[in-house]
Amino acid sequence: MPETTAAPAAQPGNWVDPYRAYTFNLLIQGVSAGHFIEVSGLGVRIERLTYREAGMNSTVRAIPGQVSYTPVTLRYGLTSSTDAWRWLMDAVEGKVRRTEVSVAVLDAAAALEVTRWNLTNAWPCEWFGQPFAASSTDLAIETLVIAHEGIKRDDDARTPGAAPAGG
Repeated sequence: MPETTAAPAAQPGNWVDPYRAYTFNLLIQGVSAGHFIEVSGLGVRIERLTYREAGMNSTVRAIPGQVSYTPVTLRYGLTSSTDAWRWLMDAVEGKVRRTEVSVAVLDAAAALEVTRWNLTNAWPCEWFGQPFAASSTDLAIETLVIAHEGIKRDDDARTPGAAPAGG
């Protein structure tokens, strides 16, 4: 029977090195989109509904309400690739193409995927271009914001040899 080795649990006296924010891979429909330099906005919010019970005026109760998912912002260097632009323009023309988007965190050596967040039914909802200035030496960075209908964390994902998008 094969023996599995789990990552050590964080306990007093047992240091567990946190993952680095710069070793990640972005996948759109399972295909690496390695030219993205930043992913932000991964989040979920559960609305908190408050009420007072009859006769219990000193206590405010809270119950969970509607769940919403924050839009995810993708930043990338302007290149000759038009894939993200075409995806956005399809949405502008009313032909929204919903797809699966995954953000995979890699280990420090950028060789093994250690966890991943899968976004369900993602589609582009905003785009921002780089401000241009003749006196600047900065890279031209575009920003694409995607909406989605759910997020799931997958700690079983393992991709050996995955190249990081962020460095």
